[in-house]
Amino acid sequence: MFRFYAPQYLWLMTLISVPILLFIFAQLSRRNKIKKIGDKNLLEKLIPDYSFTRRLWKLIVISLTIIMISLALARPQTGSKYAEVTKKGIELIVALDVSNSMLAQDLKPNRLENSKRFIERLITKLSNDKLGIVVFAGEAFIQMPLTSDVKAARLFLSSISPEMINVQGTAIGSALELASKSFSGEEYISKLILLITDGESHEDNPTEIASMLKEKGIKVFCVGIGNPDGAPIPDKRGGFKKDRQGNVVLTKLDEETLKQIAKLTDGIYVRATNSADASDKIISEISTLQKGEIVDQIFSEYDDKYQWFILAAIILLCVDFIVAERKNDWLKKINLFKTK
Repeated sequence: MFRFYAPQYLWLMTLISVPILLFIFAQLSRRNKIKKIGDKNLLEKLIPDYSFTRRLWKLIVISLTIIMISLALARPQTGSKYAEVTKKGIELIVALDVSNSMLAQDLKPNRLENSKRFIERLITKLSNDKLGIVVFAGEAFIQMPLTSDVKAARLFLSSISPEMINVQGTAIGSALELASKSFSGEEYISKLILLITDGESHEDNPTEIASMLKEKGIKVFCVGIGNPDGAPIPDKRGGFKKDRQGNVVLTKLDEETLKQIAKLTDGIYVRATNSADASDKIISEISTLQKGEIVDQIFSEYDDKYQWFILAAIILLCVDFIVAERKNDWLKKINLFKTK
């Protein structure tokens, strides 16, 4: 595990812009002065010891020194020892619909992006709970196993798109079944599936799976995304998707199916017309669930690695001190390609 103990000092790396700007200004100023004095080739013969390459190298050395000092001040550390931490929480699997119908724009910018914002808001409110993500269309797969790492959840969430699954459709039943198998075997911990979809299930019978989840003690909170009146699905080639008769296909929010699933598992149904209100209601309901002990491993001790960056900065400063801006007469005498 790697971290910066004082990341606020990383901004100091932007100071490399100062020597770079000074270097550019000095070069432009020198060029203008040469133009005013006379011929460039003649002046170069008059000042043969001048070396642009050496000045450039000194600029690079100074810039690297600033970076090394900034990194040292930020105190890079690596984890050296694990410790077990016991927390009170629940296990939550988000089952997110990524079918093409989720690209409908009855919720701006579209249903899928609105759903991701909903999950993002939910993640910021979760504290000691474990979170996993299952994505589905015509089939389902685990996008992220159960974890308490919020940063990882956000990373996985940002990469979700309809292109992840080649088989189109909306297999809600398969998603619920896979999500139920993704929980740990820990008892006395509430297990919750958060189903986010427009509810148009064409592949299976999700209510049968919901009845099985009820027997396992798994609740399903359903979040309906979209408009019951329907909305067209954007086509990648332009316009909207059409059926074989040339009519625009409308995708409608199937609230009845989602309400049945929620009722069968003692869950709740929320329609996400406003992501803030809907997520607040979900979070409020989650707070009432029985929380069990979740054992998590974290790094309890860290080793500082700033010494290596200080050493690198010292070496670079020595190099800067040794290397002169002008050409070295002794080095000029060395000619590796001289023929006998």
